[in-house]
Parts: sequence; C-alpha cells; structure tokens
Amino acid sequence: MDCTFFTRKEILRLHGRYHEMAPNVVPMDYTKDPDVKLPMQLIINMPELKENPFKERIVESFSEDGEGSLSFNDFVDMFSVLSEMAPRELKAIYAFKIYDFNTDNFICKADLEKTLNKLTREELTAEEITLVCEKVIEEADMDGDGKLGFADFENMISKAPDFLSTFHIRI
Repeated sequence: MDCTFFTRKEILRLHGRYHEMAPNVVPMDYTKDPDVKLPMQLIINMPELKENPFKERIVESFSEDGEGSLSFNDFVDMFSVLSEMAPRELKAIYAFKIYDFNTDNFICKADLEKTLNKLTREELTAEEITLVCEKVIEEADMDGDGKLGFADFENMISKAPDFLSTFHIRI
C-alpha cells in the first residue's frame, strides 16, 4: 500500500513502538538489514489489538508475506488504515479482507459464521448463527450467487454508517 496519513513525527513514534517490541531484531538504522519482519505473536499482543477478536486476521491482512509477519512498512500501513484519518473506502477494502477468512475474494456463509463466532465470542447457538448468516446473505447478496462480493459488502455497510468505526486505533 505504502500510503500513510501520518506526519513524520507520528511515523517516528510508530518506529519506536515497532523497535520496542523486539529491540534485538529491529535496528534503528535500516541500511544494514532492511528486510526485518516481526512475527504476528508480537503484533497481536500490542495494547491496540490485544482485545480485538479479529487481531490475527487484521495482521494477516496487512502481512505482505502472508505468514502474518509485518515489516515496518506493513506495520505503518496497518496503523494508517486503522487510523481515524483513513478514508471510508480504504477501511471497507480492509474490512472485507479481514472478514474473508478463506481469502477467495468473497464473503461466504463459512466466513460469516467465523465472523459471528468471533463477534459474539461463540455465545450463539449453531442454529442462531445459521439463521443470521442466511439473513445477511439474503439481504446483501445483490447478484444472487449465495455469497458477498466486494460490491455486495460495500452496499451492505453503506446502510450501517457506524460499521467501520470499529476499525479505529490510535497511535
């Protein structure tokens, strides 16, 4: 992505946070080893993500290597998209990626089930989950293919103006 909404000072503060997580791994000067990546486990334990039920999916969505490890650029991208300054359209793209658990570019019933289980901390019965998933697909699936493409998803969240406000973290 390599686009940020942060000032130089905020990026330096983010670098300080990144460095603090693994001072023995993250150099202060990248000229010797520019390919440093921090493992997912360190990132998901940050205070901003620790309680988020989607923390692993968030990190995976920003990980260029697909393994969940984040380079400093990935880390800045994550904080940029999750900042209050990021445009709604950008947040929507990443929200879609986060909810697309099987990474097939659609949100299907199985993706919705995982999403609901995470959101409700698995407090709903299997029947309740099935009912909600079927209702969501019935309401949001504009082309009738039984799954939500990005256009379906975008249309659905446009009807819920507060939906993307859950995708905010402060640095």
